[in-house]
Amino acid sequence: QVQPVESGGGLVQAGRSLRLSCSPSGRIFSSRAMGWFRQAPGKGREFVAAIRWSGPTTYYADFVQGRFIVSRDKAKNTVYLQLNNLKPEDTAVYYCNLDVSGSVGFGSWGQGTQVTVSS
Repeated sequence: QVQPVESGGGLVQAGRSLRLSCSPSGRIFSSRAMGWFRQAPGKGREFVAAIRWSGPTTYYADFVQGRFIVSRDKAKNTVYLQLNNLKPEDTAVYYCNLDVSGSVGFGSWGQGTQVTVSS
């Protein structure tokens, strides 16, 4: 199974933006969707956003409220998550999953990338 490799996280102030990338070593062939999850301290992993590899259809968790944008670049074999207007409550480890269905990740989990938002 293809292994995801996340990058782009960091420490930013509230209101700033970050762009996360997921560039796996293997080719992406998911017929459903791939996307992002996050896990904050003391909480379980939660769905954030997903996108179908072969189409423009996207899916977002309710808490996103238009602040995040998920996209993909087939030529670069990469999935992105644009994080805008970040809030302290967005602080979490963000994970990419390349086989998402029903807001559940069935693919392999990588090490994730840390996003820390200061007030």
